[in-house]
Amino acid sequence: MIPLLILLQANTPAIAKGAEKISQGLPREVRRFLEFNLFKVKNFEITVFDILIIVSLILLGRLLIWLLAGVLRRGFFQRNQVDQGRQEAVIQLIRYFIYTIVFILGLEIAGVQLSILLAGSAALLVGVGLGLQQTFNDLVSGLILLFEGSINVGDIVELDNGLVGRVTDVGLRTSKLETRDSIGIIVPNSKFINNNIINWSHNRSLTRFIIKVGVSYRNDPRRVESILLSSAGEHSEVAQNPPPTVRLMDFGESGLMYELLFWTYSAWRIEYIKSEIRFVIFERFRQEKIEIPYPQRDINLHFGWEDLIEKVTKNDKGNSNNPNT
Repeated sequence: MIPLLILLQANTPAIAKGAEKISQGLPREVRRFLEFNLFKVKNFEITVFDILIIVSLILLGRLLIWLLAGVLRRGFFQRNQVDQGRQEAVIQLIRYFIYTIVFILGLEIAGVQLSILLAGSAALLVGVGLGLQQTFNDLVSGLILLFEGSINVGDIVELDNGLVGRVTDVGLRTSKLETRDSIGIIVPNSKFINNNIINWSHNRSLTRFIIKVGVSYRNDPRRVESILLSSAGEHSEVAQNPPPTVRLMDFGESGLMYELLFWTYSAWRIEYIKSEIRFVIFERFRQEKIEIPYPQRDINLHFGWEDLIEKVTKNDKGNSNNPNT
């Protein structure tokens, strides 16, 4: 950044001379209008011509960003098959770089000496830095995300609190997520760097998911396995290669515990896909008379039967002798 400031300061007189030559070729009335002071404090002044140059710089910067983005998308990105998330990250970096140059040029044209400004506000910047430490942390995290590309636009991520959302924008300080309920969430970029984040779209390929099912001990495990495999395999959004599989996970207290494993590209709709498969499984179980067990306990009394029978007999006799019963 310091070499860039030096270069811009060196070119500022050239910009001023070019602007002066342009103004000299204009009629006197127009030149007087352009040289009209809008704001003046001691040696610092802003004219109409300065405002026009600054606005022209902003428009030129936006035009340059638009042209570069178009050239990259139709040329380099298309030839190298760069995914949408990476494209947005590169264009975002170019956008920040050009806007930074436009901002610095605008200050120089307005007569603000950046070197003097930075030197005079060093102590103030230290205090601001301490007060905005978290903000700067988010800014640096945003730059890391844009350079590394670990989180891109369109990725489906799961935050450490279990929230799942699709990344719609990766900004310099914050990123925007859209949940399955179409609710927009703004997340500081430091969350993606400092916390454990699950990126379901990181490998851009199939993702495996699991449905857990409990079945009674009375039913044939192989028959249960066949029903689970057919229920998942017939779904249109479940991949056939690799095919669904079933695992007998444990002998539970109330029944056998199974896991149905399947692969899909539709990670965003996974909760709906699971729900549809569960409906099919329930219908097949009901048709095949397969029981989904309830929690149950077996009580075995090895000792004390005589005492229990005697107490029950006494209670029955007491109730029969009571005229109020």
